[in-house]
This record gives sequence, structure tokens and C-alpha cells, in this order.
Amino acid sequence: MFLQNAIPAETAELTTAAGLQRPGAAWPIIEFERVAVSYGRDAAATQALAESSFRIDVGDFIALVGPSGCGKSTILKLVAGLLKASSGHVFVARREVGAEDVRIGMAFQNPTLLPWLSIRKNVMLPLKIAHPFRKDWRHKRKGEYRDRADALLAKVGLLDFADKFPWQLSGGMQQRASLCRALIHDPTLLLLDEPFGALDQFTREELWATLQTLWMERRPTVLLVTHDLRESAFLANRIMVMSARPGRILVDERVDFPRPRTLETTVQPEFNTLTHTLRGLIVAARSGGGAQP
Repeated sequence: MFLQNAIPAETAELTTAAGLQRPGAAWPIIEFERVAVSYGRDAAATQALAESSFRIDVGDFIALVGPSGCGKSTILKLVAGLLKASSGHVFVARREVGAEDVRIGMAFQNPTLLPWLSIRKNVMLPLKIAHPFRKDWRHKRKGEYRDRADALLAKVGLLDFADKFPWQLSGGMQQRASLCRALIHDPTLLLLDEPFGALDQFTREELWATLQTLWMERRPTVLLVTHDLRESAFLANRIMVMSARPGRILVDERVDFPRPRTLETTVQPEFNTLTHTLRGLIVAARSGGGAQP
């Protein structure tokens, strides 16, 4: 899934063509200022997200973890502009959400591929719809755009399946195609809502490596919602732990394991210490405890 983009000129100049930060040019691509979300009205209102403030810099890979129903997906929807805050302000690329479109790639627990389109055509779909690619669709769909899709499919080992249909592929292969579709239009932000949650452990671990490679090559800013603490520690460079509803950020932890990370990384004492600490924080959060912001 995807949304459109127009990065402000005054901030675009701080990044290279590949989206990498120049030295000393860090700037927040996402900012929450005292943001809260409630559903319903008056006595029937349910607070989904308590007042929260944080920032995410260009090129960050953030994992959001916490108990079920704590507001992780609510934060994704706020960033994507699919949900409006009850109070406070959400800024993306230094503009308040709704003021400017931002090119966003999205992937979910289910791949949501269109069953009547081939894998290649599914991957190319954002180029047909999203600005500025759509204006050149008729002229480039059989050349440059097809080559762009094939290059991504080759990176995830799916080029030989480009003409197959989604129902002819395994769940893991479909999720690889979904990641390609989310990345093909060079999104500024990549929002991932438990994209590997429905897969077996072995396939999940393979896709961790695939996603890490794609992120290292393209460096979009990533916001990942996951319940898998090993996944968060493997992929992210920051992990944000949320409290039980109403959700708020309890801990914002940096992850400094060198990249590329491998399965050997996951058996290192430092890795196990981090996941154990995260588990303790979430257990405390579920019981209503946890660190104070």
C-alpha cells in the first residue's frame, strides 16, 4: 500500500539521492507534539493513545513494541494520515499531516496482493497511481518501470516468479512481493504493521535479513509495529516500548548492534539481554506498571 509524497525543498536538500543523511544533517521526519487519541464521546470515550511527544529522524529504523491494544497501530495511522489526532500535532517532513502529501510505503500482516494481477504487475501498481510516477505510466510501464520492478524482485529472489499470480506463491513469497511493492516508488517512510506475524519462524528470519538488506541499500525511515522482540532487536536501531492502553512511550532504547546483523547476532549475550529487558518492560506494562516517561 502507498501514499503520495512532496518533500519540502528546504528539507530535501539535506538528503542524497539515495535518501541517506549527510553528516550533521539529521532532522526529524516525524514529530509528535502532545498527541492524544480518543474514540467515542463523553462518558463512552475510550482513550487509545495518551498524550505523547517524540521525534524520529531521517533514516531511523524504529520498532514499536508493547501489549496488544496499546496504540502501536494507532501511531502508524496517525503518521499515514488515516486517523486524526484528538489533540496535539503530528508533523511529517516538517509539515503537519494533512497539509502536504508524503510518499509512504505500507505493508501489513497479510500481503493484500491483487489476485487477478501477476506478481510483477502487483509490484508496479504504485507507479501507476502515485505522483510523480503516474504521469509517465503509459510511456514507461513496459521499459523503465518494468525494469525497476524486476530489479527489486531479483533482490528478494522472486524474479523467476514475476509472471505468476499471488495464489501460486507461498505466504513468505507473497510477503516478499508485498515489500517490493511498498518500496518500488522510493518512499520516504515505510510503515510496517506486523508484516511477518503470520509466517513461520524460519520464513520470518529469512525476511528479517531481506528487509535489513533493502533498508541498508535504500534507507527509508521505517516504523515497524511488531510483537516479536527478537525481530525488533534484529531490525531496528531504536525500540520504543509502549504502555498498556491508553498507550504512551515508556522507553526509547537505542540498538547499536553492528550491521549487517545475522542469526549469529541473535545468540549473543548482549542481544539476549536486550530482549529479556524488553520482555520485562512489557510484562510490567501489561500489569499497569512500567517506567515513567
